[in-house]
Amino acid sequence: MVLLIDVSGSMSPYADVLLRFAHAALRCAPRSTEVFTVGTRLTRVTRELRHREPDAAMAAVSSAIPDWSGGTRLGEELKEFLDRFGQRGMARGAVVVVASDGWERGDATLLGAQMARLRRLAHRVVWANPHKARPGYEPLTAGMAAALPHVDAFVAGHSLAALEELAGVIGDA
Repeated sequence: MVLLIDVSGSMSPYADVLLRFAHAALRCAPRSTEVFTVGTRLTRVTRELRHREPDAAMAAVSSAIPDWSGGTRLGEELKEFLDRFGQRGMARGAVVVVASDGWERGDATLLGAQMARLRRLAHRVVWANPHKARPGYEPLTAGMAAALPHVDAFVAGHSLAALEELAGVIGDA
């Protein structure tokens, strides 16, 4: 499993909880889980999340992320992930979870192309968007519109119940 967690400013109310979810996932499957943060840079945080204690892991992750609460360039960061890690096997046959609200400051066309590329490599692509649970929410942002055609499961990511649903989707994959 690969987790790509958006740590941009718009995701700051959710990023800590999602990283704690990633910590728990890594504790359950340490050999088959990789975790990255995305924003304006791609940062691999698997090593930092290996701390046994959640608070120590979160402190290590916080120190490792240079772009916490910055902007979002999902297409560029997904391309970097696929070029550096995904193509040579990390994404191949894996369940890949993107946890993001889909706000894209970069080119949404690039995001769509990279999501298509990811979909060809991965076993399943899951997108967790904390705004999905809001009444009347529609995925109308350019980033979400570009990504959704390449997603196998679209779930919320805003609460404990939503994270339990996410865990179930991952487990069923």
